[in-house]
Order: sequence, then C-alpha cells, then structure tokens
Amino acid sequence: MKTAISVDDHLLREADRTARQMGLSRSRFFSVAVERYLRQRRQQEFTDRLNRVYSAPDPDEQLLPSLMKSKLRATLKDQW
Repeated sequence: MKTAISVDDHLLREADRTARQMGLSRSRFFSVAVERYLRQRRQQEFTDRLNRVYSAPDPDEQLLPSLMKSKLRATLKDQW
C-alpha cells in the first residue's frame, strides 16, 4: 500500500544513507524499521504486563510465615 508521510530532512537523509548501505530501497527500509519498532513495542507491553502481575503481592504468600510458625509450634508441642 502506498502512503505519504512527512519526515524531517536530516532523518530522511540518514535513512536513505542507511538504506543504501544495507542494500534496501527506501520503502523497504521504512517497512523493516516500523515492523521492528512495533515488535519491540509489543514485547515491552507484554513484559510490562508480566511485571505488573508478578509485582502484586500474593495474599497466600503473606500468610505463609505465620502458618509456618504455627505449624512449627504445634510440631514442637506434640514432640515434647
């Protein structure tokens, strides 16, 4: 699909230079760049979601130390 976009002159010159060095057309260069950017963005969003999930405290884990203490106390009382 063809589209028209505005790009700063210095950015376009650098993109053209890099595309030539890579042996790509300007269109292919921009397509590859956008594809990589979008993939990286999706990966970052996924990582951010995982970080939110795993950073939230687990209510069961908060109870674990007190449950372990009570179990230990019960075990010690039973053995004596």
